[in-house]
Amino acid sequence: MKAIIFGATGMVGQGLLRECLLDPDVDAVLTIGRTPTGQKHEKLRELAHANLLDFSAIEAELSGYDACFFCLGITSAGTTEQEYERITYSIPVTAAQMLVKLNPGMTFVSVSGAGADSSGKSRTMWARVKGKAENALLAMPFKATYVFRPAFIQPLHGIRSQTKLYNAMYAVVGPLYPLLKAIAPGYATTTEQLGRAMIAVVKRGANQRVLESRDIQSIS
Repeated sequence: MKAIIFGATGMVGQGLLRECLLDPDVDAVLTIGRTPTGQKHEKLRELAHANLLDFSAIEAELSGYDACFFCLGITSAGTTEQEYERITYSIPVTAAQMLVKLNPGMTFVSVSGAGADSSGKSRTMWARVKGKAENALLAMPFKATYVFRPAFIQPLHGIRSQTKLYNAMYAVVGPLYPLLKAIAPGYATTTEQLGRAMIAVVKRGANQRVLESRDIQSIS
């Protein structure tokens, strides 16, 4: 498998990249983003690209891939709806439009979030925008498209979120993860489980195209 990762410097992307580099079935990984991950590995190639709404300058670099994992995202806290939609909807849809043209046999895996609303009726801005992005991606003619909706994600192996508020929350909640897992087993997962599940759906497929937290755990 040759895979592309968007958002490899974020918490979910870091976990996924780790699992890709460890998985013997993943032969090569291309990361695309504004900043490098800082990692060095024989499987890994990093491509710095500033304008994530226009991929024409790097189009020649994007052919011959089996999978794309889209992990790029931001918190909606303190973000205008216009900016949140640009990052959560416009960027993944633009990337997917380019990739499906170049790699129609690709599997596209996008990370959304628990509570995303694909009906477009939610009063919550982030839920509506995530649902809109899900619908657009699922409609594209890839070999397969999967949307992951994790709930609470516990970072492992030294992985940290780029959002300071989240890091503070994980510092408090982290020691309680075993209890949370026992009380709400379908709600909590880890960066390791999530990364492995994302790779697994590319390898083996899944029974549904939208996977909630409980589904993610059953796959990983």
